[in-house]
Amino acid sequence: MATKLNSMRMLDQRKITYTVREYPDTIHSANGVADYFNLSHDLVYKTLVVMSSQNKPLLVLVAGSRELDLKLFAKSIGEKRVQMPLHKEAERLTGLLTGGISALALQHKNFPVYLDHTALELDRILVSAGQRGVNLELAVADFIDVTKATVVTAS
Repeated sequence: MATKLNSMRMLDQRKITYTVREYPDTIHSANGVADYFNLSHDLVYKTLVVMSSQNKPLLVLVAGSRELDLKLFAKSIGEKRVQMPLHKEAERLTGLLTGGISALALQHKNFPVYLDHTALELDRILVSAGQRGVNLELAVADFIDVTKATVVTAS
């Protein structure tokens, strides 16, 4: 079992049920995680860092089976334009490695969190725990509640 991560401690503190899913830390993509566990790519969500027009970081979660549509996402949040930073910049902003960036682990940074509307079709999703090689499976409603995620059209 993975060392207790901050994301797990936070969920424990709020008495939210989750399942730890460990996989080789050489896997850095949501689809790779889904394949490893033989799950649908629709169930594993990737956390992407996006910069607002005011150059503030936002976290957007989209299913591994889908691609983030920057124009659609910008329109959904009332922005004229958003852009994705380079991986190194995303890592600098979050303090986490790509493949391990997690809305749950970044609660203390108060980044706005957005969840693609497709998640509402599911009961549970897998999201990064804040470290490569560890995902957490939890109820979509609990994820939204804990992260204060805004449901948007992002794909």
